[in-house]
Amino acid sequence: MLYYALVFFIIAIIAAALGFGGIAAGAAGIAKILFVIFVVIFLVTLVMGLMRR
Repeated sequence: MLYYALVFFIIAIIAAALGFGGIAAGAAGIAKILFVIFVVIFLVTLVMGLMRR
């Protein structure tokens, strides 16, 4: 999932450099959402792993 966030971030950078503001904003928004989901899942699995011990 972190990979997809990085891909959308790169797409946003390229789109912004070429002047496509709407596409860049959309791709950056998707990248932010995917990154937040990744962090939440990571923290949940980390806590679950610590509780098992």
